[in-house]
Amino acid sequence: MKFVNTPRRLVIAALCATLVTGVAQAQNVLLWSTQASPVNEQQAVRDKVLNNAPQAVEFISNQEGPYFTRLNAELQAGKGQIAVLGALHGQLASNGKDLHDLSQLAKGLKISPRFMQLGKLGTGEQKYIPWMQATFVMVANKKALPFLPAGADINALTYDQLVAWSKNMAEKTGGPKFGFPAGPQGLKHRFFQGYLYPSYADSVVTEFRSAQAEKGWQMMVNLWQYTNPASTTYNFMQEPLLADQVWVAFDHVARLSEALNKRPDDFVAFPAPAGPTGRGFMPVLAGLAIPKTAPDRAASEKLIAHLMRPEVQLATLQATNFFPTVDAKIPNDISSAARIAGEAVARQASAKDANPGLLPVGLGAQGGKFNQIYVDAFERIVLAKQPIRAVLDSQADALRKIMQETGAPCWEPDRASAGACPVK
Repeated sequence: MKFVNTPRRLVIAALCATLVTGVAQAQNVLLWSTQASPVNEQQAVRDKVLNNAPQAVEFISNQEGPYFTRLNAELQAGKGQIAVLGALHGQLASNGKDLHDLSQLAKGLKISPRFMQLGKLGTGEQKYIPWMQATFVMVANKKALPFLPAGADINALTYDQLVAWSKNMAEKTGGPKFGFPAGPQGLKHRFFQGYLYPSYADSVVTEFRSAQAEKGWQMMVNLWQYTNPASTTYNFMQEPLLADQVWVAFDHVARLSEALNKRPDDFVAFPAPAGPTGRGFMPVLAGLAIPKTAPDRAASEKLIAHLMRPEVQLATLQATNFFPTVDAKIPNDISSAARIAGEAVARQASAKDANPGLLPVGLGAQGGKFNQIYVDAFERIVLAKQPIRAVLDSQADALRKIMQETGAPCWEPDRASAGACPVK
C-alpha cells in the first residue's frame, strides 16, 4: 500500500482500517459453494441456515468456472481462505486428493451408508460429508391404491409389481393410468440412467448391452402396454396428475411439486421400484468438504457440524429446495410438496437395497450426445418395437465412441476405471 503526499494521521487511519478489515475477514469462515446460486437462495441461506452458526460465516455461491478458478489457485499456492467447500459430488471428485479426511466428523451422523460411501470418492477416507440431495420419486393418486397387487408395499415396490399394478388399473378402470415423462423436454433419460440400469444391470455404461440390461428394457416394453399413450407429450408429470389423466407417475420432485401443493390430500409419494440389482435412484448429491489449504480446520469442522444438524438441514430445505441427508422429520408447517416428497426421498435414500446411479461426470460438451444414446434406445425399443438385442448392440457402439473421445472414467454404480469407462 502506497501513500504519497498524504497527512500522517490519514495514513495511520488507513492502516488501522486495513488491519481491522483483515481481522474481520480472518474471523469469517468462508463457505465456497456451487449451490444456492440464485440471489434469493443465497440470501435465504444467510438468513435461515447460517444465522445461528458458531462463528461468522461468509457464504459465496459461484458457477462452476469461478468456483474452480479460486479453489485451484489456492491449492496451487499452498494456502488460502476457503474454509469449507459446498459442491456436487462430481465437482468435489475433481479435487479429491486435496481434501481432508472427515472420518471423525462423520461419526454419529445418521446418513445413508450408500451416500457416505460416495463421500469417500473411492478412497478409504471420508472426503466429504453428504450435505443435501434432490432426486426423482414416484407419485400416486390415492384412487390408484386399491389396485396394488396383493402383498405389495408401496414403499418397497419392485418393477414387476409396478407392471402388475399398471395392468390392474388399465384393465379395471377402462384405460391406462400410468404416466411417464417421455415428452420432448421430459427427463426420461435420467430414468434410464439412474433407475432402470442400476436396478437391472448395476451399471450405467459398462453393462449397457448386457443380458441384465435386456431384461430391464423388456420390463419397460411390458410397462408401456399400460402407460397412457399421451406420455410422449408429457414433460412435467404434475400436469397430467392434476388433470387425472394419469394416476401413477415418475418424475423429478420439482416437476411434481405443483400437484402435491395444490391437492396434498389426493396424492402420495413413494420410492422408485427395485429390480434384480437393487433400488436404483439418481441422487443430485451435494457435499461439504475441507480443502487442505483451509486456514483453520477446527473452525471448518464446526461449520460443517452446524450445517448437518437436523434443524439446520430443514432450514436448508426451505432455503434451497434440496432435501436433508440426515434423519430429519419434515415438519407439518413446511410446503405440502416438501413434506410429502421429502418422506419419499428419505425412504428411497435409506432403503437397504438403495443403489445410486449418479449424474454423469467428465463428459463435457458430449453430455447431450450421451443422454441421446438412452433416449434413442427408448424410442427404438419401446416406441418403434425394434428387437432389444439389435438396438443395444448398435447403441453400445455409439456409447463406446463417446466414452473413448471424452476419456471419462466410470461413475457409480459402475466400477472405477483408470481411463475411459469401458463398454462391454
